[in-house]
Amino acid sequence: MASAARFLAVVMACALLGSNSCYASRHLADTTPAAAAPAAAVPGLPAVPTLPTVPQRPAATVPPVTLPPMPAVPAVTVPQAALPPMPAVPSVPKVVLPPIPAVPSVPKVAVPPMPSIPNANIPMPFLAPPPSA
Repeated sequence: MASAARFLAVVMACALLGSNSCYASRHLADTTPAAAAPAAAVPGLPAVPTLPTVPQRPAATVPPVTLPPMPAVPAVTVPQAALPPMPAVPSVPKVVLPPIPAVPSVPKVAVPPMPSIPNANIPMPFLAPPPSA
């Protein structure tokens, strides 16, 4: 129910935002007499007060930090190792495949032509109107 209400609210908002008020404003402009003098300020409204100034805070200073010296990283040495020679790859024996048999050809068959279905409006049982009482 909430989704339907939201959907209705969105549709109404789109309808209001998408409406065109051009005709209404034109009608209003045509029917109201034009004012000879510009509109005066409305009396009785107080002046808008200005915002108070906010004092500036000094920027925070961070004291310098001294870090201890980093220890030296020892060099890593890899000992030289003698590797055994690679073994020879055994050869794959040659295999003779039997010949592929020939695919038999499909004989040509003449297909009889399809009979045309007449375009007639044949009533279906489920499309028939209900019997009148």
